[in-house]
Amino acid sequence: MLFDFTHDHEGEQLRGVYGGDPSGATAVVLHGAGTSSTERLLPLVREFVARGCRGIAFDFSGHGESTGKLAELSLWRRFEQAVAVIDAYAAADGPLVLVGFSMSGQTVADLVRHYGDRVAALGLCAPAVYTAEAWDVPFEDGNGRFSELIRQPDSWREAPALQVLRAYEGRAVLAVPGTDAVIPTAVTESVQDALAARAQYTRFELPDAQHQLGMWFREHGDDRREFVEAALTGLDDRGWTATRTWVAKQLGDGRAVADMRPLYGGWSSQMRRLSLDDGTDLVQRTFVKPFFRHHGPGLLAREASVLALLAGQEGIPAPELVAVDATAEHCDHPTLLMSALPGRVRVDADDLDRRLDLLAAQLVRVHGVVPDERPRTYQAWTSAERVRTPDGALWERAVDVIRRDPPPYEGRFLHRDFHPGNVLFTGAGPELRITGVVDWVETSWGPADLDVAHCSTALALLHGPEHGLHFRERYEAHGGGQLADDPDHLYWRLLDALHYCPDAAKLAGPWRDLGRDDLTSEVLAERLEAYVDGLLRRYG
Repeated sequence: MLFDFTHDHEGEQLRGVYGGDPSGATAVVLHGAGTSSTERLLPLVREFVARGCRGIAFDFSGHGESTGKLAELSLWRRFEQAVAVIDAYAAADGPLVLVGFSMSGQTVADLVRHYGDRVAALGLCAPAVYTAEAWDVPFEDGNGRFSELIRQPDSWREAPALQVLRAYEGRAVLAVPGTDAVIPTAVTESVQDALAARAQYTRFELPDAQHQLGMWFREHGDDRREFVEAALTGLDDRGWTATRTWVAKQLGDGRAVADMRPLYGGWSSQMRRLSLDDGTDLVQRTFVKPFFRHHGPGLLAREASVLALLAGQEGIPAPELVAVDATAEHCDHPTLLMSALPGRVRVDADDLDRRLDLLAAQLVRVHGVVPDERPRTYQAWTSAERVRTPDGALWERAVDVIRRDPPPYEGRFLHRDFHPGNVLFTGAGPELRITGVVDWVETSWGPADLDVAHCSTALALLHGPEHGLHFRERYEAHGGGQLADDPDHLYWRLLDALHYCPDAAKLAGPWRDLGRDDLTSEVLAERLEAYVDGLLRRYG
């Protein structure tokens, strides 16, 4: 049963409902903007209550039955009102399940920042996020300063909410309608990338729905119940119950995980370091993004076979395979368990020249591996037909270069994703050395140029175009050979570089996690353009 309440807050009366078991988790359901209100969300609140939660929903000021003027509301005031209601009606210090529709996607992120580890699960339904400049600006009548700020193209890309969601480690469900005329697809994908960085993430597709998901859930009971079940899955373990159980079985009797912490620097998967009670460490790779989860069986089976191949391979410090559940038969997501290697990822500027030489020499050794059985042939990550570049003659010329058939090549064993984010270093100065090369899921057979190209693009974005442009010389100086002549080499370099269009910042998120806050969208776009221009001048 739900009970009505009226909560006085800063001279306004916020009206809402609450009910359910006060000893369980509290599900807070927040409506969107415009004409939205709690009324359409009541069936969803009741569903959470039926699952043993305490349920809360209310009308923000200027909405539904609450007092106040919508024109005076702001994102900041929405956040403050939500905090006031949660503190008044949720179980004190109990776990929170935060569900936000549309504009309340931003409010949920603000609440995650405020309540921290108390937030056990998120449900984001066609969510929006906004530029920091808009946070405390009144909404006014839809034509004021707030609307001006949020209508600036790509203003949301640097939204603080995305960084909050990237750091969140609990359960997260993103409900996505088949047609959304309000939230751009790029916003939805960026929210997904943020949640997939640390959270136990699930994408909840509603192919026949449109933006108003509150109304959809009100009218479609099966979808409503499935969404609530997804949000509450494994709540006590923040969604990781099955994976933790599987890991425990791999360790056997007498060993247990004493501590677990996320590792930074990856983009395609979540990496965690597991410290065991016997003093040893393992690393857990988990695919949670829908694309990589779908391809997880092939990717992890390949990595498992490559790690077995590289075991004891001189000059290739790769992890040792411990166990793999490539199909997620036992885990929450496709998962691989491997040994932990010493060292850390380095994306700073210290010892940069020495690090680049070590990277080049290590790549030469990778290309020297002669497998008993060749891995799959490389796959291109973009094409002239698929790539989306900025406008301009420079980009048209670059795309024209890759419009041809791939040049002939002499095949080599490729890491295929070799870049500073997948290499571990220890020491400094003369003692600096590589202690690990990780992430072997894309291992392929193809031209050495392609690995050189991929590392070069990463260096151009991380440290400046000149470092990417000159990596070929470092590779060749350390014994790397068999690279293509200039026109063909240009093909492979641009095939990789254009993969980062139109949003290099999307792939640079892990570098920011490692402290490179200087790598803004503008900086990365400028570096990529300068790098492509440099390649065309040099090899074209």
